[in-house]
Amino acid sequence: MNDTRFAGKSVVITGGGSGIGLATAQRIASEGGQVTLVGSTETRLAEGERVLRELVPGADVLTTVADVADESAVSRMVAQTLERFGRIDALFNNAGYEGPLVPLHEYPTEDFERVVGVNLMGTFYAMKHVLSVMVEQGSGVIVNNSSVGGIRGFATRSAYSATKHGIIGLTRTAGAEYGAKGISVVALVPGAFTTPMSDASLRRMAGEDWEAFRDAAAATNPMRRFGHVDEAAALAAFLMSGEASYINGTAITIDGGQTETFG
Repeated sequence: MNDTRFAGKSVVITGGGSGIGLATAQRIASEGGQVTLVGSTETRLAEGERVLRELVPGADVLTTVADVADESAVSRMVAQTLERFGRIDALFNNAGYEGPLVPLHEYPTEDFERVVGVNLMGTFYAMKHVLSVMVEQGSGVIVNNSSVGGIRGFATRSAYSATKHGIIGLTRTAGAEYGAKGISVVALVPGAFTTPMSDASLRRMAGEDWEAFRDAAAATNPMRRFGHVDEAAALAAFLMSGEASYINGTAITIDGGQTETFG
């Protein structure tokens, strides 16, 4: 690992209080990066900052509470980052919300709108305000976290899957629009990873037997396991490091081979 890839670089991570977002923050901070951790709740964000500073002593971290579904909150977050670090070299749009697990005809409209607000509108708002900064700089990288639910259907997850498909559409379009301006835009397409969100989803589906349910699901993967957050963080960091400068406007799957094996 190159421990100086992010020296002098400012990286914004939404959904940074736990899971893949926090693991990516740790990776970037350990390689000399300046990190803005964005989260929707003060408690989780504070715990994420505590963990990050414990793992990376001396980390240069700004934390800001923002609901990414609120454009004004996203705009303030970008302004706070610029005030603190002076620039934004990379954005990891990682904030996400799964929503209820119900058939489409039973899906509460207000919940559908909330999933769209966080996952799709939140990604759009962050891209919109950060791209303005990157265009002026003449450089930057945006990584949008989608899902295998963004490349195929997921029963009982209509809102989640629709928004994750939309994120890939935004990524491809922005890649075409901004490549000539020195900005690359890439989507991550993770499969099943062990994160607080995935554990909560498994509990909702299987109740007290969720761990056995998880193990059975993992057994269907060609690698016979779920992904580790450090593996997703390594890919996200690579894409934002400057070492992947010719990767643009595409979606990269990281799922242990499950999609290619089973479709």
